[in-house]
Amino acid sequence: MRRFVAYGPAIVVLITCAVSLLVAPAIFLRLADAHTTAQISLARQTIDEDDVLERIDRAVSAVADSVRPSLVHITPPAGARGFPISGVSGAGWVYDDQGHVVTNAHVVRGVGERFAVEFADGRVAGATLLGADPYTDVAVLTVNANGAVFPLRRAPTSYPPRQGERVFAFGSPFGFKFSMSEGIVSALGRAPSGVSTALAGYTNYLQTDAAVNPGNSGGPLVNVRGEAIGMNVAIATGRDTTGAPAESGDSAGISFAIPIAAVEFVADQIISKGEVARGYLGVSFYPFGIERIDSGDSFVRGLRVTGVVEDGPAASAGLRTGDVITEVLGQPITDSEILTAIVSVSAPGAQIPMVVYSPEIDATRTVAVTLGVMPDLVLAQRIPNAVASQLGAQIGSRRRDVGSDAPLYITRVDTNSLAEEVGLTVGMRVTAVNGEPVENLQEFYLALVRENTMLGRRTTLSVEGPGRGDESRDISFRLSP
Repeated sequence: MRRFVAYGPAIVVLITCAVSLLVAPAIFLRLADAHTTAQISLARQTIDEDDVLERIDRAVSAVADSVRPSLVHITPPAGARGFPISGVSGAGWVYDDQGHVVTNAHVVRGVGERFAVEFADGRVAGATLLGADPYTDVAVLTVNANGAVFPLRRAPTSYPPRQGERVFAFGSPFGFKFSMSEGIVSALGRAPSGVSTALAGYTNYLQTDAAVNPGNSGGPLVNVRGEAIGMNVAIATGRDTTGAPAESGDSAGISFAIPIAAVEFVADQIISKGEVARGYLGVSFYPFGIERIDSGDSFVRGLRVTGVVEDGPAASAGLRTGDVITEVLGQPITDSEILTAIVSVSAPGAQIPMVVYSPEIDATRTVAVTLGVMPDLVLAQRIPNAVASQLGAQIGSRRRDVGSDAPLYITRVDTNSLAEEVGLTVGMRVTAVNGEPVENLQEFYLALVRENTMLGRRTTLSVEGPGRGDESRDISFRLSP
């Protein structure tokens, strides 16, 4: 019987498959395009119907518009020696309607008394240094503006910033004047060791991730209402994570600002009295004395008091050696610098509440301390490391000399340092500071405080030797950032 084979159906199937392979991608592509078109249409419709981003942009632009007229770009005198970065000066902002401008002390330190300030509208005016405080790094200039000045609004100190709040940093990074960057408050109550050492200052800084670079120093850090909550002062870089003055290195996402309460405390006194008086507590403690103490089912953390000045403010309030200070003015004490900073920017005579844990009774109590006036000796005890670092020399007693009245000698001079440049050598005996005789280290650093050496004022050391008998000569220097 003869067999017949039908090829037609198979050919139809093959043709159908081939057509499908050729046509299906195009169909799927058109479907994908249609889906994307619909997605774009829906997104645009959402944007058109909800202007939340536009409102945010308008609000941020309004912050810039409200702050910019208050900003100034500060330029040192032509040819001023010792300015931190060539071609890049610093920033500041109008503090009041009398023409006072605030900035960092390290921006104006050691470069003269007169400056030029440029406003955002292009006006350039002369400015004179009214006063500066190296211990908080705040300075005040008096500006002879040709026209109106527009003071920047300041946030009420009764409403301190909170972690996570959006902030904006203004200044002249790398000379790009009147710039603005955005971030959040990353942390509160920071005391970066590098800043304290470099500036001999009191630190209780705001930490932010807003970009701050050389030239931002002295510019304001503002909140979403365009109110200054602080002053840009320092950055942590990849090379220096301890916190360096904001004139060295580039932004690495961590910057610091002086709280507005500290700025106001210093600026108001410089404007009204020409000098700064600080509160004094009258206790001693180990610099790294923060500890955690178990107390029943909980624990307390704070700074243990190792000594109380007799008849001082703390003693009069009932503080005793061994007490642990856990909170001051509502702020937890997580670092010894935080306590000293809070006290140092409180006025003498102010009454500040403190929470204290007493091991003897295993309980906390609240005490109110009426602050005294900080002695110069307390400031003098803060500056030795800063002087040694910036001068590049160590001053002390020879090993064979003992006692607090031992003569002072230059015991170390660093290569390529300022000390080497001006002619200080190991073995020289220091006998006077700006003509004031000094017989020991305490008197020496007290003289530096009183002569404003930390502000970059020229200081003259009277020295003898070595190898020249009793011949005395004077050597002058000026510290700069």
